[in-house]
Amino acid sequence: MEYKARIPYGAYWTTPFARWQGSFANLHSIEFAAHVVRQELAARGIPPARFDHGVLGLSVPQKHAFYGLPWLAGMAGLGHIGGPTLMQACATGVRVLAAAAQEIECGLAGTVLAVTCDRTSNGPHLYYPNPAGPGGTGPSEDWVMENFGCDPLGPHAMVRTAENVAAKRGISTAAQHEIVLRREEQYRAALAGGAAFLKRFMTLPFSVPDPRFRKTVATLDADEGVNCSSAEGLARLRPVVEGGTVTFGGQTHPADGNAALVVTTAERARELSRDPAIAVRILGFGQARAELAWMPEASAPAASMALAQAGCTIGDMDAIKLHDPFAINDLAFAQETGADCAKINNYGCSLVWGHPQAPMGTRSIIELIEELALRGGGTGLFAGCAAGDSAMAVVLRVGDG
Repeated sequence: MEYKARIPYGAYWTTPFARWQGSFANLHSIEFAAHVVRQELAARGIPPARFDHGVLGLSVPQKHAFYGLPWLAGMAGLGHIGGPTLMQACATGVRVLAAAAQEIECGLAGTVLAVTCDRTSNGPHLYYPNPAGPGGTGPSEDWVMENFGCDPLGPHAMVRTAENVAAKRGISTAAQHEIVLRREEQYRAALAGGAAFLKRFMTLPFSVPDPRFRKTVATLDADEGVNCSSAEGLARLRPVVEGGTVTFGGQTHPADGNAALVVTTAERARELSRDPAIAVRILGFGQARAELAWMPEASAPAASMALAQAGCTIGDMDAIKLHDPFAINDLAFAQETGADCAKINNYGCSLVWGHPQAPMGTRSIIELIEELALRGGGTGLFAGCAAGDSAMAVVLRVGDG
């Protein structure tokens, strides 16, 4: 099928991603996203008045996040629009795009700002009052650290889900490290020519503001904190879990950043596009949930659902992007679907540039669009797992307007 909603070509952006406790560590993620929205809309000449709805996605609470999308919109100069705030861990990016497309599909909106942001750095420490507790005390949690380390349904750490899949599918540490080296090689293609690929959707050099957004305190030429691995260095790493296969080199790192897309009707997409001759069509969405503690296996069935809705097969895809918190994700997906693992994730992926949960998927979708545009058009798939052994996927087609 084909949704009514379209993404105007070029009407999207992402900040660089910065490894946690790096350059974005002290920037409130919602305020930072609003700051970037205001700048990027102005750079594209898109008037705030064109929007009539917004969707915000995040997975790490910030102060005043209760006010969500309306607060962000007001700070960004779009104080006339409202909309929901959504949270689905690493599937948030696709969920936000789906919510925006649904508004267009139902005729409830004409142009939607779909924005995602997260700061894993300096995550909140939460206290839950319990007057009936011993001495009136209540439980507490470190939102980022404790939830990375424990799915309460198990309980188990996320790395355990990767080890379960590795054992089932016979995926060795050496195979994982081979994928790490390939993904870093693919990312280096995005840095070629003065980061020419990244500059198609990212403002570089990127000016890092101070926490009050009054002055520039640093500049970034690309993503911050990306590893440059070697086969010898990876081989020296020990598995994180005793007796396991996943090393620190075979998994992603937490990060900070934000990303956004404009979603609108076909007619308005031509008006807002950087190149009206290029259309970005949405063909299908999918979602799935794997068995408890098998998170990396959720992406393939989500992709199958999206492909079925789009009327396509995996062999029809000209480009595939995957969320890969572990190198195992890519290998398991390739085993399950028959996709060529070496050709997945051209120009970069979350395994390399990091893992701010909500904007990770949005950035992947943006990179998918640009990869297809460089090919002269085609059909592409993004799929990614999320906490709770769930996943979402989307199929897009880039072609003549």
